[in-house]
Amino acid sequence: MENEKRCPGELSPEEQREILEVAILAGQILLENGAELFRVEDTMERICCRYGIQSVSFFALSHVIFMTSGSEREENFAKVQHVPVGGTRLDRVAAVNQLSREIVKDCLSIGEIKKRLNQIRGMKGESSVIQILASGIGSACFCYLAGGTLLDSLSAFISGVLLYVYVIYFSSLYLSKIVGSIGGGAVVAFSCTILYLLRFGEHLNYIIICSIMPLIPGVTLINAIRDIVEGNYIFGSVRLLDSLLVFFWIATGVGLVLSLFRYLTGGALL
Repeated sequence: MENEKRCPGELSPEEQREILEVAILAGQILLENGAELFRVEDTMERICCRYGIQSVSFFALSHVIFMTSGSEREENFAKVQHVPVGGTRLDRVAAVNQLSREIVKDCLSIGEIKKRLNQIRGMKGESSVIQILASGIGSACFCYLAGGTLLDSLSAFISGVLLYVYVIYFSSLYLSKIVGSIGGGAVVAFSCTILYLLRFGEHLNYIIICSIMPLIPGVTLINAIRDIVEGNYIFGSVRLLDSLLVFFWIATGVGLVLSLFRYLTGGALL
């Protein structure tokens, strides 16, 4: 079984169960890494249909996948798979998409599919240094494109670097999503304001807005809109609400710090 390739119509009940487990694993990897709902369900359906399992049904929400299968010819199967909250990892989504194409084209063995999926799930992201530098460079570029000066862009670079140092070494390890988002907004507002008061920047609004960009869940927001357009209203609405709440918590952190500086400076800052 592990090394032998099997095609539709040749699977035993045990092998059918393994295929269903593999399909739900692929769906879980996609869902927990930010894929759209229609992509999750399409990938699971492609895997099952490739091996001749026709009676399968799926239902996915933001944190769970329901799967059932069974008919007069096929074994009954039901599973509820919890999907933990995760970040957006498009490299894993792309890897699962590529694997599903290979399954449809080449009819891979079940053991090989499992191995590939576990490898995809264990894919490491970029190093902390690369992420920190990317945050700083992205913030600086956004600032310059928004109309900021070179000095503003340099301030945004410093704030972006400090932000991701906070995210990687503190927020993601010790804080909840809400507290971490509020803290991220506060870190950006505090660092940008200090640099501005030190005359290390000319436009505080550009510096703050662009330094916050690495925190914005843009992919989640766009995918939520795509899911709503596809008719997946519950799933899309949950993701949309999640994105909007992140915006709100970030704005709360920024507002608290700016209010504090406004109070301390008698309104001179604004």
